[in-house]
Amino acid sequence: MHITGMVHVNINCRDYDASLRFYEMLGFEEFWRVPETNTPEVAQAVGMDDTYRVKGALLSLKDASPPVIIDLLEWQEPRDDSAPYPHLYRPGLARLALATSDLEADYAFLQTKGVEILSPPATVMITETAGSSFFCFKDPDGTFLELVERFGER
Repeated sequence: MHITGMVHVNINCRDYDASLRFYEMLGFEEFWRVPETNTPEVAQAVGMDDTYRVKGALLSLKDASPPVIIDLLEWQEPRDDSAPYPHLYRPGLARLALATSDLEADYAFLQTKGVEILSPPATVMITETAGSSFFCFKDPDGTFLELVERFGER
């Protein structure tokens, strides 16, 4: 294997415009609109027939290093309006964890925006002096996200 890093995380949504506003609130910016449809080769590569239709874009987190990229997609045809994972212990990709430099301020901000937050921040110690504080919350479709602030020496 010759894996050198991560390219992006795909998040499917029911309403691209509403989800885009949410992810922009978190600091993401749209940088490339995904074509509504594509070649038969591309359709096959994503397990679709060539009649699919999608609305979406690649979003990047402002000033993140290394880059954090989300492939935010509203599948219009075929369409599946079922809910995402109902809980964090379901097998598969469960949540996207993002780093923050001010967890308490972000927690308070998301509260004022009415975002569904699972609990107040919690702290996990990795060593006696190093650890992280975090909390989980949901996007407009119920996809789990997490904010993490690290502290101490590793």
